[in-house]
Amino acid sequence: MKIVVIGELNVDVILSGTDLMPEWNREKLIDSFDIVLGSSSAITACALAGLGAEVHFISVVGEDDFGRFCVKELERMQVNTNHVIQNPQLKTGVTLSFSTPSDRGLMTYPGSIPLLKPEDLPEEILREAEHVHFGSYFLQDGMRPHWEALFARLRNQGVTTSFDTGWDVHQMWHRDGIDRLLPHTDLFIPSEEEIMHIYQVNNVEEAGGKLPEGVNTVAVKCGSKGAMLIRSGEEPEMVPSYKVTPIDTTGAGDAFNAGLIYAFRSGLRGLDMVKFANASGAISTQGVGGTGSLPSIEKVEAFLKSV
Repeated sequence: MKIVVIGELNVDVILSGTDLMPEWNREKLIDSFDIVLGSSSAITACALAGLGAEVHFISVVGEDDFGRFCVKELERMQVNTNHVIQNPQLKTGVTLSFSTPSDRGLMTYPGSIPLLKPEDLPEEILREAEHVHFGSYFLQDGMRPHWEALFARLRNQGVTTSFDTGWDVHQMWHRDGIDRLLPHTDLFIPSEEEIMHIYQVNNVEEAGGKLPEGVNTVAVKCGSKGAMLIRSGEEPEMVPSYKVTPIDTTGAGDAFNAGLIYAFRSGLRGLDMVKFANASGAISTQGVGGTGSLPSIEKVEAFLKSV
């Protein structure tokens, strides 16, 4: 299973505790502090590698300590980084993650995050791919106008495709480009809040009714509730989550992405595919950071037998 992930790279600086709200002119103590590999695309890539896929990552970072850290962490987790560009003129992006047991808030310095461009994509590795995924649609400014043409060409070549939108920090939520991209996408994997903002609705079921013609499989991540499976011509179906006590929810949605992609490429469909993805996401919450507890086939199978 050869998968290419095209995406942003950054470090996550994770502050963990129960009371993380800063107060002006006050100092507060937190429970823990970690610097880990961040970015939706990178965490998905690492989780896919943990599940056993051959994963190649395409990105750009600064030639700085954080950039080198990102590359080393990807390599440590068995992700191929031959096509990660390290540019001495750039600073690598940084995300501050304020993580509590129930949720998290993020603040990001973009740096190199939005700067990947079509000319940075090596044609030889795309020709060899069986599946191509990208994350953070709204952060990848350099690629956003080009995904439609790329995915259309890839699917004509027999390559399956997927993407995750991520949060729109500019609060614009333009849907036109997404609607054009969806017919060329096998798996669309937004969160509940993201899809409701994109389609300006009050719930996921309403969003499903606004999806364009030709859409394929949509799996909406609904946090502790589970995931909503939406397929053309069928009623949306909620697949409940597995009840675990999370240590850190950072990257759980990205591990869900990886589980969904891996299950899809392994031949699972429908509810079985989403159950596998839910298990992958649940396993991710048992460590700090998006890569602190990566899923593997053995872990997922054992988890599914235990629930």
